[in-house]
Amino acid sequence: MGSNGEYQPLPPNRNGHLPSELSSLSLYELVETEDDKLDLRQILAVARRRALVVAGMAIAVTSGIVTKVLQQTPNYEGKFQLLVGSVSGEDQLEQISESLNQSAGVQTNSIDYETQIQVLWSPQVMTPIVEQIQSRYPEIDYNTLRSQLAINQLQETKILEVRYQDSDPEKIQFILEQIATGYVNYSLSEQQTSTRQGIQFVEEQLPKLQGRVDSLQQKLQRFRQQYNLVNPDSQGQLLTSRVSTIVQERQNTQTQLDEARTLAVQLQSQLGELGLSPKQAIAASALSEAPRYQQLLNQLTEIESKIASESARFTEQSPTIQALREKQQNLLPLLSQEAGTVLGANASAVPENPESLASPSSLRLALTQQLVETTNQINMLEVRSGAIAKAERLMSQQLKNLAVVARQYTDLQRELKVATESLNRFLAVRETLQIEAAQKTLPWQLIAEPQQPQAPISPNIPHGIALGAVAGLLAGAGAGFLAEKLDKVFHSAEEVKEKTGLAVLGTIPFHKPLKKPSKSAKTAGKLETPLLASPISQSTYRYHASPFLEAFRSLQTNLQFISPDQPIRSVVISSAVPADGKSTIATFMAQAAAAMGQRVLLVDADLRRPQLHVRTDLPNVWGLSHVISSDINVKDVIQPSPLEENLFVLTAGQIPPDPTRLLCSQKMQHLVESFEEMFDLVIFDTPPMLGLADARLLAAHTDGIVMVVGLGRTDRTVLMQVLSGLKTSHARVLGVVANGVKNYTTSSYDYYHRYYAKMPQETTV
Repeated sequence: MGSNGEYQPLPPNRNGHLPSELSSLSLYELVETEDDKLDLRQILAVARRRALVVAGMAIAVTSGIVTKVLQQTPNYEGKFQLLVGSVSGEDQLEQISESLNQSAGVQTNSIDYETQIQVLWSPQVMTPIVEQIQSRYPEIDYNTLRSQLAINQLQETKILEVRYQDSDPEKIQFILEQIATGYVNYSLSEQQTSTRQGIQFVEEQLPKLQGRVDSLQQKLQRFRQQYNLVNPDSQGQLLTSRVSTIVQERQNTQTQLDEARTLAVQLQSQLGELGLSPKQAIAASALSEAPRYQQLLNQLTEIESKIASESARFTEQSPTIQALREKQQNLLPLLSQEAGTVLGANASAVPENPESLASPSSLRLALTQQLVETTNQINMLEVRSGAIAKAERLMSQQLKNLAVVARQYTDLQRELKVATESLNRFLAVRETLQIEAAQKTLPWQLIAEPQQPQAPISPNIPHGIALGAVAGLLAGAGAGFLAEKLDKVFHSAEEVKEKTGLAVLGTIPFHKPLKKPSKSAKTAGKLETPLLASPISQSTYRYHASPFLEAFRSLQTNLQFISPDQPIRSVVISSAVPADGKSTIATFMAQAAAAMGQRVLLVDADLRRPQLHVRTDLPNVWGLSHVISSDINVKDVIQPSPLEENLFVLTAGQIPPDPTRLLCSQKMQHLVESFEEMFDLVIFDTPPMLGLADARLLAAHTDGIVMVVGLGRTDRTVLMQVLSGLKTSHARVLGVVANGVKNYTTSSYDYYHRYYAKMPQETTV
């Protein structure tokens, strides 16, 4: 019968060792090599499946980019170069300027090229040039010229390079000539004026900057005086240290308070053992030290003693007893009055029997005194704890306020620093401009004349085509892998094994005659081709082999070696969803086992939509449903298959109204046991498992279940849902069969095919 154990991976061969050709490799190298091959194989499989998506996306993206590149209007670029400094070197004034700049902490060249370029961009310089250009090209204005003109310093030299781009080469040459002439004229007439204007601007800004620096310094001084602030960091550390000290002191005080409260509870408990409450103990201590109260208490004690002694001689109505009782009653109000005088507001704490306070007790007095001292200590510690908490809150608030003050102080310092740096920069620039104004203005030299460009700079057709090809390939690969991610079905046996974690018992190649049988075959319930030929022809001794037939032989062999100590006697064939090929697998697997010498029974347990009688070309008049529901002898219903000598078939019979009721019956369990006694292997074809319990009910009475996964059909989520249900029901899953593998070949088949093709034919007698 089937066990509930999970499937365990088989060893590589029967003796439990790796094959000899792999023994020289370490286990790590073997696993690493197989993983690498698997990854490459998966990538190639994905590329093969998504070839149309990849090619379509790559062609579309590449065509779009190439078309856009080819449709672009050719663009030309012209340039000229200006020398804006002395080539022979620095003169004496330039050396003086640099020495002054270094002393002021300003690192500048004799020419500020960034500033000079911005000046050349200014409308003041460009407006006369634009007017000259508009005489020939009226459509050119300042913004148009600005958008297509580039001015850059040529590396670290004193040369400015001016570039202009347009689709008309003649237009480029004319515009560059006008710009070159305008810049040279600017260097001759406007440079000195610009320097003087710069000096004037600096002179106007210096008083403002100086005033801002003075104002910030005064503001910072008042801020320090207001908050008595020297250094916020040191004061913050001091406040933090004080807060830590206060926190430590608060913790110590709380510890002492807890100890005092614990001691008070213990003292109250000890006084309670003496029969006194804390108030009574304090009252007893006070009364025991009051002379008059003790005197009255002694008199009362004497009278009570006499009453006790006289009661032995006289009755309660005798005059002697009556006199003593009268004295007793007279003393009790005096005793209560004296207790009220001694205790005051605590007179209510006097016990009803004042005799208990007649004689002072040293233990009671010690406990009472210690309780009073502890109570006073608790009150003192509570007051101290409150004062410490108040001081802690005050210091915390000061610490929070210090953070705000420190931030304001930092902001003021930062503003002062920025203002001081700005003032120093303006002072340095004023000195630089004054020295430059004293220098002799050098005219700029045109060292590279504007030329009419001959070849366009864009579009770069080879570069665009290459970019389009690369972008197309990347887009195609992305589209292919996206389509693969969105695909929910299995495509390879490796994918099934990786996803389910189960052993792949067999990979069945795609067989086209089984895919599309002819209409006549469908009508007659027969296949056009024989299901499985004998392994060796009796007439020619030629080995009949094909990937399709070898797949079922390998499947049957793997199934036999799952448990060598306890061979598989009965197995359930099922799938997650319909159309995965479970009935075909069951039929061919039964024929393979029968052809290999086993006595096989193929049972159609699909009592909802039976198929085996059609595939085996047998009548379905009586079958499994009749055997379970009636007293028919099962041997009378089992039919021999015309396909194999050792193959027998039990068809489904009439479709019952409730198949699960029949499959879970006690009689079905007995039938499975009898089948295992009569046959070497029993194969049950059951309905799909999604939403149906038939296969699980039957698997509980067999050696296990084999799941058929249709490649390109079975949904991953559905299969995992079904396997989860099997795990819940503790059904033993022997493994999976990958059905419908396309382009499937095996090296062993090719070898044997060539080997047996060369065998000589023997003449039959």
